[in-house]
Amino acid sequence: MTDPIRVLIADDHPLFREGIAQSLGAEADFAVVAQASDGEQAIGLAATLRPDVVLLDVSMPRMGGIAAAGKIADQLPGTRIVILTIQEDRDTLLAALKAGAHGYVLKGVSAAELRSIVRRIAGGESYVTPSLAAEMLLEFSRPRKADPFSTLTPRELEVLELLGHGLGNREIGERLHLAEKTVKHHMTSILQKLHVRTRTEAALMAAQRKPGQFG
Repeated sequence: MTDPIRVLIADDHPLFREGIAQSLGAEADFAVVAQASDGEQAIGLAATLRPDVVLLDVSMPRMGGIAAAGKIADQLPGTRIVILTIQEDRDTLLAALKAGAHGYVLKGVSAAELRSIVRRIAGGESYVTPSLAAEMLLEFSRPRKADPFSTLTPRELEVLELLGHGLGNREIGERLHLAEKTVKHHMTSILQKLHVRTRTEAALMAAQRKPGQFG
């Protein structure tokens, strides 16, 4: 006979937590080894009991599920981690996956669905609630916008960065040890490559650039 899947459940709402425990415990292939009311308690119990699967609520006192997931993943790489949440939010999902979670499940699933999902995750699969999975796939399939600064030469990037700081052609030339005429030539090229018509538009683009975009 196959050993049951040993599960630790962490949620600060006793009624919800005990409901999951009863649902899983009623099946022969599950054994609920412990329950926790916060992330810190879950970490301690996981370290002692080494469960096969840990179910973690996102929002708990003292320490939430994502922070706890990161620590459990570091300490027990063989333990599978499932985040339970009401938050259908891609940023929370990405944070959970980055922390080491193998599953992201909305609390609205049925008891039967949850049992099926936990079995699959215990067996080595990963799971993301379908609506979020579809949203993420759609986002990743969209064509990425080209970096507007990727066509600029290193010197043009230097000129543009100084323009973004409010310097004029003469000041840029003095800073970069270039003739003012040369700076004007670079500026013309910059405007063409960025598809803007004025220095002001180029300066605004430079000012709004992401940190490190100029190297």
